Amino acid sequence: MVAATVFVTVKYFKSLNTSGVHAANVMRTIPDSAAAVFEFTNDKGFYDIFNDNSLLGSLAGDQNIADLDTVRKALLSHPVLQSVFDASNVYISLHPTTDNEPDLLLTAALNKDADPTAFDAAARQKIPGLLITPLTLADKKGYTIYFTSLKKRFYLINTEANIYSSSFSKALVEKAARYRPDKDRHAFLLLPDQQNSNSLANLYINYAHLSPLFGQLFRDQNTDLFKSFRLLPALAALNLNYRTDALMFNGYTNIEQGKPASYLNLFSRQAPIETHLKEIYPATVAYSMDMAVANPTTFLRDLTDFHDRAGLKKERDTLFKRIKTETGINLREEFNKLVGNEFAVVTTRYREKFALITIKDGSDLRPFMTNVSTMVNDDVGELNYNKLPYFLLGDAFNVFKRPYFRIVDNYLIFANSLKEINSYYDSYINTKFLTKTADYNRFDDLLAEKSNVAFFINFKNAQLILKNDLKPNTYKAYSSNKLSLKNFYAASYQFTAADNNFFTNFCIQKNPADSAASPKALKNSQ
Repeated sequence: MVAATVFVTVKYFKSLNTSGVHAANVMRTIPDSAAAVFEFTNDKGFYDIFNDNSLLGSLAGDQNIADLDTVRKALLSHPVLQSVFDASNVYISLHPTTDNEPDLLLTAALNKDADPTAFDAAARQKIPGLLITPLTLADKKGYTIYFTSLKKRFYLINTEANIYSSSFSKALVEKAARYRPDKDRHAFLLLPDQQNSNSLANLYINYAHLSPLFGQLFRDQNTDLFKSFRLLPALAALNLNYRTDALMFNGYTNIEQGKPASYLNLFSRQAPIETHLKEIYPATVAYSMDMAVANPTTFLRDLTDFHDRAGLKKERDTLFKRIKTETGINLREEFNKLVGNEFAVVTTRYREKFALITIKDGSDLRPFMTNVSTMVNDDVGELNYNKLPYFLLGDAFNVFKRPYFRIVDNYLIFANSLKEINSYYDSYINTKFLTKTADYNRFDDLLAEKSNVAFFINFKNAQLILKNDLKPNTYKAYSSNKLSLKNFYAASYQFTAADNNFFTNFCIQKNPADSAASPKALKNSQ
């Protein structure tokens, strides 16, 4: 959807130029229900780069492009209106709604030299294919534009000081007209003026509003797909870096103070490290969450405090006291001594789930795990106690209630069934890893080497899961040959701790034109 927004924007406002209006003045008029806002400045190079870009064209919905391109050609290219939005920044915001699909709101300021009566003049003229009539919403003046070719109405309202909000959704435009921003807080993290003016395009995210958005897109509003990501109380501002085969955004995620902390907050206090667990991901991985900490001792101490504040102290202490009474083992203490710097939760295309945890010495941990489990054979056992992975390592492991375990070399593996634990062992022992594929290595070359949390999705492996989990109308938008998720290899979102916040990298890459090409040849062709 982020890329769709870029492409729609290019098609829709192709004649606009950079604005001198301060970004904050425009963004404060956008209703704070927005999950994300895409901003671009009018630079000829921007249009030259993105015009007819196949990556963006594949991600964008044909209907959105066609509708908004009609708006641009039939309305904004008319001689009376052509210069109205010259020198304007354009903001496309994505809003969850009460309907089945989220809506887009377009916000822009008039050119400082524009004639504010231009729309009135256009309404008095008979423009072929258009019917422009005055509109008042919440005492704000604007226009309804009916497109005969689309048989749709487009709504445009002057929300504040010649800043206009527009959409095909009347309800969303009315919401913008009624919106009164809180002067003491920002719904989005703003970039410094200099950084904003030098940026090709920007992406702003309010993580707290991603869950309502996912609720509209997925059948199960509590889907586990990147759940921790959606619970982070934070705002992000990212700059676009252009490549012909990928969209890459880099910037900062600032944690909002005064709001309840989430699991991911704990990683903001850890130094980033190089990550290696991805090297043993099975080739069938659909999506994953990788976590890395420079100091496991301080991370586990912070996790204890986090659980205490969440009211889980009694349940946790009762569990480990019971284990000590029944086995004589202080499992928490022994585990904390041996756990390594990295752990991950991986979901495969078959919906198998594995926890992968680095251990300093697997042979030292084995007797402790054996004593708290019912062993199936010499190598595999089922834990005798509920929620152990959750209380040992936190929220990401809550899906493993009483899992099976296996220690392979210096890795502790959890899975919810014997079949799954055996499946992962087969991948491991036969080195059927994702890193054995050229496409993954090509993608991995784009990512930061060091991070603290990394979310990854392989679109090909995840396609059946998405088909079953997305609402039918959502999946349908990407089910044709042109828009199929098969056109894209993968996406990654990385958090790297910096000053108790996160430096952030987002990357989504298209499949190579010739998947048989060598990684070296692909790199040389860019």
